[in-house]
Parts: sequence; C-alpha cells; structure tokens
Amino acid sequence: MVGGRMVAMTNSAAVLADAAAYAAAVEEASQAAAAYYATGESTLDDDAYDRLARGIAAYEADHPDEIHESSPTGKVAGGAAVGDVPHTVPMLSLDNVFSAEQFATWTASLERRIGRPVAAWSVEPKLDGLAVAARYREGRLERLITRGDGTAGEDVSHAAPAVVGLPERLDAPVTIEVRGEILMTNEQFEQGNAIRTEHGGAPFANPRNGAAGTLRAKDRAYRVETTFFAYGALPLAGSGERAATLTELPHSELLAYVAGLGVHTAAATEVAPLRVTTVEEVQARVEEIGALRAALPFGIDGIVIKADLAADRREAGSGTRAPRWAIAYKLPAVEKITRLLSVEWNVGRTGIIAPRAVLEPVEIDGSTVGYATLHNPADITRRDLRLGDQVMVYKAGDIIPRIEAPVAHLRTGDETPIEFPASCPQCGSEIDTSEQRWRCTRGRNCRLVASVSYAAGRDQLDIEGLGATRVVQLVDAGLVKDFADLFTLEREQLLALDRMGETSTDNLLAAIATARSRPLSRVFCALGVRGTGRSMSRRIARYFATMDHIVAADAESLQRVDGIGKEKATAVVAELAELAPLIEKLVRAGVTMTEPGATPPPEPGTEEEGDGGGTGAELPLAGMKVVVTGAMTGALEKLSRNQMNELIERAGGKSSSSVSARTSLLVAGEKAGSKRTKAEELGIRIAAPEEFAELIAEFLPGAAGEAVAVVAAVEVVEVSEVAEPVGGAAAVPAAEVAEVAEVVEV
Repeated sequence: MVGGRMVAMTNSAAVLADAAAYAAAVEEASQAAAAYYATGESTLDDDAYDRLARGIAAYEADHPDEIHESSPTGKVAGGAAVGDVPHTVPMLSLDNVFSAEQFATWTASLERRIGRPVAAWSVEPKLDGLAVAARYREGRLERLITRGDGTAGEDVSHAAPAVVGLPERLDAPVTIEVRGEILMTNEQFEQGNAIRTEHGGAPFANPRNGAAGTLRAKDRAYRVETTFFAYGALPLAGSGERAATLTELPHSELLAYVAGLGVHTAAATEVAPLRVTTVEEVQARVEEIGALRAALPFGIDGIVIKADLAADRREAGSGTRAPRWAIAYKLPAVEKITRLLSVEWNVGRTGIIAPRAVLEPVEIDGSTVGYATLHNPADITRRDLRLGDQVMVYKAGDIIPRIEAPVAHLRTGDETPIEFPASCPQCGSEIDTSEQRWRCTRGRNCRLVASVSYAAGRDQLDIEGLGATRVVQLVDAGLVKDFADLFTLEREQLLALDRMGETSTDNLLAAIATARSRPLSRVFCALGVRGTGRSMSRRIARYFATMDHIVAADAESLQRVDGIGKEKATAVVAELAELAPLIEKLVRAGVTMTEPGATPPPEPGTEEEGDGGGTGAELPLAGMKVVVTGAMTGALEKLSRNQMNELIERAGGKSSSSVSARTSLLVAGEKAGSKRTKAEELGIRIAAPEEFAELIAEFLPGAAGEAVAVVAAVEVVEVSEVAEPVGGAAAVPAAEVAEVAEVVEV
C-alpha cells in the first residue's frame, strides 16, 4: 500500500487510483531505489519494486501531463548515488519483459525499427549484482567505477583486490574498459556473513545487499570476497588496433575476446551466453536458464537478450535510459521479505532436531510459503535471527524455502530472541549438542515411524502400500521396532489390524517380498545414514559391492569413494557401528546385501596403480561421465532424471548435470538445446536415446537377470503444506522436511 491510496495490486502492476497515489508511489520507489543502489538495503524486495514501477509507468502512460520529474521510469538506476567519475560512454539500464508474449511484441518492434529480421541473438543470464566499469591501461587495472546514474559513478578501486575474476593484469597489454556485474556467489555470501557477524556486524540480508555493502566499504578490519562477471567491453582513448574495433564485433565474439584476456565471464557456467538465430531458440534458452536457476551457485533474476551483430545494434540505437537492441526477460522473484512469526523444533528420522521457521505467508515463485528451513541452532545464532524480524526468504523451483538473513535495518526494537529447546521436543530425552546439528540421545528410536516410513519409501525399498498411516498401525501394535521387522511380518498379524482385509494384506506381503531383493544401494539408502542419500548410497554400494565390505571399511577406505571426505567418512563409520544390530537383522531376514554388477575392492596393498577397486571396469559405462539432456524417447521415455542417474551409475558411469571437457558422453533427446551445442563445440560423443538404451540394455528395467527397479523422483513435501511440528502420525511428513534439505541428495 502506498500513502493509503493504492486500491489494488495485481500480479503485474500496482494499480494507482489517482494523482495522490501516483505521487506517493513515486516517492516510495525513489527512496527504495536510492537505498537499493547505495547499500542494497531497500525497504522493498525486487518483486514489490517491479510491480510498483510498472504501476507508475502505467499511470504515466494514461496521464502524460502529470509525470513527476523524480519518477524512476525515465532514469538509469533511478535514485542511485551519482558519483564524480564520468563514464566514457553512458552505462544504461535495460527495459524489461515478463512473458513470452511481451518478448514477441518487443522483438517485432525492434525488427520494424531496423527494417529487417535480427540476424542473430545473444542470450545470457541477468546476474543479480551491481554494474561496474573496470578500466585497464596497457593491461593493468587502473580504476573500478560503479554505474551510478549512468553518466557518472563512484570510484571503488579500493575494493578490486577482493573481487574474484577481475585480474589486476590482463593477459595482453591492451587499453580497454570491461563492463560487468559484481555479485556474491552463494558460498561467498555464507562466508561473508560468517566473517561479518564474527566482527560484530549485522548479517547481509541477501547476496546483492552483501555485494553492495562490500563494494563501498572502506577500512574494514576484515576481507569479504565478491565475484565479477564481464558482459561487455569498449575501447578507451589510446586503445590499440584490436581494441579499437571492439564496437564492430558481434557481441558473442566480444565476450570471447574478453574471456581470452583472463577476465571472468559466464562462459564456464551452466548458463553460458549462447548465440542463436531464431526467436524460438531464444525462448528455448530462456526456459533452459529458468530451469537451471535454482541450482546455480549465484543469483540471477532474468535473462538478457541482445542483438548479436554490431550493425543491428547500431541501427536500433539507444534511448536515454536503455538500449533498444537489448531487453531483460525477468524471471519470477525468488526472494521476498516477510515476518518471522515463530520457530518450531522438529525431530527427524535419525533423531536430528531441526528448527523450522513459521512465516507470515508470502507468495514466492508461484507458491505460498509459510515455512522455511533454519538448518540448525548454530545457524540461527550466526544469523542473529529474532522473532518478529523482517527476513529475506529464498525459494526457487523445488528448493525448500530458506531464510537468507534478517533485514536488520527494518528492526523496530520489539524483536525477541529465539528460545532453544532444553530437551527433545518429541520424547523429552536429553539432547546431544556436541555437533552443529543437535540430536536426541535416543536417536532413531525417537522417531521410529518416520524412520520406517523413510526406509519403505519409493527411493529406498519401494514397498507399495506401506505409507505413514500403515506404519503407525504396525508400530502401535508392537509389530515393528525397526524396518527389519517388516520382513518378518506374518499374514495373521496383518489381518488383525484395522482396515486390513485379505487383499490388502496379500498385496503388502507381496510388496515386502519384492523389497527383500532390492539392490544393496537401496538397502543402504534405507538405513538413513546421516550425510548420505541416493547418489552417495549408489556410489558406496558400487565401490564396496557387499554390505560386509561396507561395514568392515574404515574411514580411510571410505574416503576412496567419490565425494566422501575425512569428516564424512568418520561419521559414516561411527553410524554404521550404531546400525550393526539392524544390519544383522536384515541379513537374517534374507534381504539382499550385494550390488548387481559390482565387484569388491581389492585387499589393501594389492591395488593396481590407477585401479578404483569395485568400479566394475567391464561395465559399459565404466569410467565415463555422462550427461542427459532433452526429452527421452523409446525405452527411456518414462524414466525420470533420477531414474536415468541411477541407470548410469549401475552401468558403471557417473551422472552429471553439466557439460564440460571432462564429460565422456551426452545423451541428447528432443530439444537438447545448449548442452548439445556445447558438447559439439568440445567434440564430446553424443548419443541419441535409442543408441544409449542399446548400450546399457542389460541394465534397463525388466532386462533379463537384472533387478533394476524404476524409481520415481524424490517427492519432497512442500514446506508451505506441512501441518504439524511434532508428535503423532500427522506430524510425520512435517518432521522430515527440515532434515530432507540437509540429508537427501536431490
């Protein structure tokens, strides 16, 4: 609401009722923009600001005679600190579109302006950082300048040494200005907040806030790193012959030239800039980048689409605020500000006590979020979270919502500390607080229903018909004290339970019998060893081949498994010792304890040089790194990505989500997109789904001699739908959510 006069809010724009509402909206937007560009500490999140700005623009379109001179619509970075360093060429903003229809309209307008179809497009991520210009004189960094108001910016050269990807010296002695974004990666944000709070500072609200504050900070007693991504370059006075021609290069070639100088670009990321020739290809790449957004190690808030050829850009020209040859295709906001109402303490299947934030409901990325993970008590302390805080909440795609940090500058003084539990909130037992993640001293026995339900789940033993409600019945009847007891259930015992007729009893017993022959990787995953999930369980099973070898392994042996370091290896060994009685019960029940196609590692001291014992060198994908992209067809059509990953690993390979020089094979289905293009550029072998299916035919579901089960993708309970914190059958899914985020490898 603005000045009490905003009468409605739609998904696309604030609706301003009259001139008073318009004036109030302009004032609020200007103040928010000034704070946003100065320190990153805006009173509005990005989505709220965008809707307000669109409302202002709509009002101005209907009332052109009432446009206020301080309106942000006609300004570059409206409200930003101007600075005193003039730009060689204005650093403009970008106009926005929010849908495929708006993009098509903009494209048609651009092509009408230049009188022909755009020859080629460059599609790249819109990085969520601060625009800067880095001036190099004969290859040495001379000055780093913020965008400011587009005509002049601030000198922030003092911050350059802590900017990763912005070299002090280029790989060639050229005189050039490189333009790009400075941001904090997710890792830098976490590290920066830890360092900042250690020195008594308030945590950054989000990575952009962190980058803005860090870039302008002087004389700090500590160092916080940021990262630079170049998106363009232009010659300076005194540029050499090559640099002087930069403005005539296609944008795609310009980026390659900048990267060749040793400057960081997005080329090495999964959302690398891509040159395409049709609007359909642009839209396909937009969808690809949007789908990858949640998994990226840095924030993006859209996709930038530019006319690639210099001739098209030159004829399109620029306005006072933005070029006419480029547009920002904005993605839905993944960060919103809302209030932290309370904290619930949930107990997971292994006894982990996980805090969960209860939020004032807010819509993020198409869903209403009322809860968010808080990880552990140490995380709450480090972030200095308090009840009543305005907090920045992040959610993208299927990622469980999380609190980034409190928005400290919005505190009123009424916020209160978060109380930590003195005993287990589930059973009242003592809490082991020796590690960051607190745990009930009763361990798995505290959450027996959750533990058994997890083991029976589709990604573990896949026992159809054994949901949480049925598990509660079995536990309450004293028939199950751990999931090994499932394999000794008798028909008469099940028939004695409520709503268990002959058909449902026989079906459940048949499903349990089938689960007895699941491969070792699934059995190990069902154990719920902390720090392991589906992928890690498959790797462990493939390396050791038998449960006996896994149980006998010491920490040093476990570290030979890809992805297991010293700390995790020690924890796994300790937990396997704790699980020994359960494993022995499974053996007595006749549960499979071997991994099909895997061979045990050689005895210590007998390994051949370079041999990775247990890898199954005779397998069709042995030693291969495989990437899958596009829609699968034929025998692979019904397999999810998780199923494909399991299939690859069972055939001896390693699955990956990105193409690189280390990729051995790309399985490219329909609409393979940029991954296929990159694989072709790198000379990587590409196989169609049918060819790949033939290569690993013996491992496909239903193949003779194989017990490969079709596995559905992990079903993560939507955090906003969780009903109860602890206790009782209804609380089972809720208690698992906080732990899923930390333990299950999605």
